[in-house]
Amino acid sequence: MNKEIINLRHDLHKHPEVSNNEFETSKRISEFINALNPDEEIPLGKTSKVFIFDSKEEGKTVVFRCELDALPINENSSLDYTSVNKDVAHSCGHDGHMAILSALAQKISKNRPKKGKVILLFQAAEEVEQGARDVVENEEFQSLKPDYMFGLHNVPGKDLHQILLKKGSFAAASKGMTISLHGATSHAAEPEKGINPAIGISKIVNLLNGLIRNKDLFSALTLLTFIYIRMGEVSFGTSAGNAKIGITLRSFRNADMDLLTEKAEEIIESVCKKEKLKYNIEYNEVFPSLVNDDYCNSLIMNAAAENDYKIEHLNTAFKWSEDFGYYTEKYPCGFFGLGSGKKQPALHNSNYNFPDEIIETGANMFFKIYKQLNF
Repeated sequence: MNKEIINLRHDLHKHPEVSNNEFETSKRISEFINALNPDEEIPLGKTSKVFIFDSKEEGKTVVFRCELDALPINENSSLDYTSVNKDVAHSCGHDGHMAILSALAQKISKNRPKKGKVILLFQAAEEVEQGARDVVENEEFQSLKPDYMFGLHNVPGKDLHQILLKKGSFAAASKGMTISLHGATSHAAEPEKGINPAIGISKIVNLLNGLIRNKDLFSALTLLTFIYIRMGEVSFGTSAGNAKIGITLRSFRNADMDLLTEKAEEIIESVCKKEKLKYNIEYNEVFPSLVNDDYCNSLIMNAAAENDYKIEHLNTAFKWSEDFGYYTEKYPCGFFGLGSGKKQPALHNSNYNFPDEIIETGANMFFKIYKQLNF
């Protein structure tokens, strides 16, 4: 195995940083990649960066992307390179994804493009949704005009080195919906003099559950998960006047997400009107569905075959979300899963540790895709 890349991965793992604070991580990556003499480095926002290998000849532009950020989780391990940052850990494997892209940079530095450009994107803040959105809205990134974009994610529970392929939707769209309900407090002995949101909450919960059970309304899997309901204060003499409901909406298809959002908002508006409640709705952590382009998916499949890696064709998309979906809305993209071991702890688990063995696997996959695009 490539000791230099493994040492890089261990160093990144030891010094994790949460979303939008990946300053030292970004600096460490710059040191490593710039030693390979890319033609250009461009900062995107506070910590995201692209490194460009440019043939200076007309041709396609392909982007390979990984993530910089770690999670606000305390690592539970006895590794020599355990996180030194309290309550921060690379429990999703982004240290491994960065190592994969760095290994790809090594390969490209020795096999530079003969036409077009190859761009390595080290992206901030994947875990909190806005990282990819910030990149696609960045004018400098837009000026690069990517023809294709590719990414991957390791998948625990699957055999080491196994490549997971899915046509169309690969990962679900999701969004967090926060409903604030505003009535009026009153003495608990005189609830009729106030507007208590309890009955409104009950109706909203029942009607939204009925909506999601109407499977004929949606074209693919669509979920609505209640996360929390908070109402009133701990004061037995006061009838509640305000409440908040947190819900996660999720669907495999963006059209279903649009429909689910529309119908849910109609229900909330109708109930609040009948119950004389004022309300407002906010959305957070919005992820579009990650949808693979057919041509890009075929390049991934060919790369797996050329590397003689075991392939699994997935029948259904993953229920989790990935901000790579922001790229698939704008550009032809390909995204695949990389098995990280049957016994590997789940993503976001405090015991999770990216396996070094699959760094070369991911780099080989990206490099074969690169070669197929006639670079």
